[in-house]
Amino acid sequence: MKIKNLSFGTMLMMLLLPAIISCQKVIDLKLKDASGQIVIEANVDNNNTSIVKLSQNVSFTSVNTYPPVSGATVTISDQSGKSYTLTEGIAGNYSSSQLQGTSLNTYNLTVQTGGKTYTGRSTMPPAIALDTITAKNDEFNNGNNQKEITVSYSDPAGIKNQYLFLMYVNGVQVKGIFVYNDDLTDGKHVSRPLRQDDIDIYPGDMVKVEMQCIDKANYTYWFALQQQQQNGPGGGVTPSNPPSNLSNNALGYFSAHTTQTKTIRVQ
Repeated sequence: MKIKNLSFGTMLMMLLLPAIISCQKVIDLKLKDASGQIVIEANVDNNNTSIVKLSQNVSFTSVNTYPPVSGATVTISDQSGKSYTLTEGIAGNYSSSQLQGTSLNTYNLTVQTGGKTYTGRSTMPPAIALDTITAKNDEFNNGNNQKEITVSYSDPAGIKNQYLFLMYVNGVQVKGIFVYNDDLTDGKHVSRPLRQDDIDIYPGDMVKVEMQCIDKANYTYWFALQQQQQNGPGGGVTPSNPPSNLSNNALGYFSAHTTQTKTIRVQ
């Protein structure tokens, strides 16, 4: 799954490579071949968007192309029992414009394909307002006139909240994973830089940030990927499949979340 535009397989491959190439000693890696395993990237939001992408995982040594899974039966039901059948458009992409997610509602995903059934469940949290996004000088690259983006929002007190931020620079989604909870910011106004070494932002660039309020299971998933993204020479966690809220050993996630975006022209 990607962060919407990045597939799970692509993301996992990017996370594995730094850990491998950072080792100076030659190691014979015993990687389990998970080729053919289904990857489910399913999203329901509060803007009438329900999209499920189905693909197949490929072996570690294969080219970075993930075959779509067509002809599946994909349904999403809400806690009242109302069910929506998604329609396949582009191969492996299933969508519905009829389902508008509602905060505090629980949604159930069912995917039937290849004689198997996969399920997932997610509860949409309350929406928290994204107040502003701003650009300021990057203190680590100040001589290059590079900028960094800061998001600001007010976390409500006494409620567990989790946030996922997606960032696009000139229409291209950056590869960074920006996921946070409120363990240290409960009830506070938060100004948080979205910082990563390989993000280059300069005056004149157009930057869009999407803020998602996600449930605990999806926070755990993205946090695991974020930790693996930080692998590097001398440390880090062992790359592995992140914990999923999907059944039957499916890779990926099912996320019911609120979403909002803001865009700025960097000065």
